[in-house]
Amino acid sequence: MKALSIRQPWAWLIVHGHKPIENRSWRTTYRGPLLIHAAQGMTRAEYEDARDLAEQLGITIPAFDALERGGIVGQATVTGCVDDSESPWFFGKYGFELADAKPLPFTPMRGRLSIFEAPGSAPTHGMETNG
Repeated sequence: MKALSIRQPWAWLIVHGHKPIENRSWRTTYRGPLLIHAAQGMTRAEYEDARDLAEQLGITIPAFDALERGGIVGQATVTGCVDDSESPWFFGKYGFELADAKPLPFTPMRGRLSIFEAPGSAPTHGMETNG
């Protein structure tokens, strides 16, 4: 199963259906199911920037210490990759378009750079894999 590490609180916003696009400096041709891995690192400044944007959009995110980090927190489906978007969440060079996002029970796991193959013990909850 493919996975992508995303810093909190962005990962929380994605898996709870608020953020349908993930910003990256690189393009992907991957389409299909993706586990959302919450990266271990998160600074107060990163948290506050995300919180402020979320609040402008009417979304309240959990407290800094309440966000799970260092493991799988959910899943989504990559449906496209764009270099322009009207979404208020788009501010990267590229945006991975995401659909069908939902949270999963937290599963501790080490993250990696880029899209990576999650270990066999990672939850998939009925998701189909396509390599």
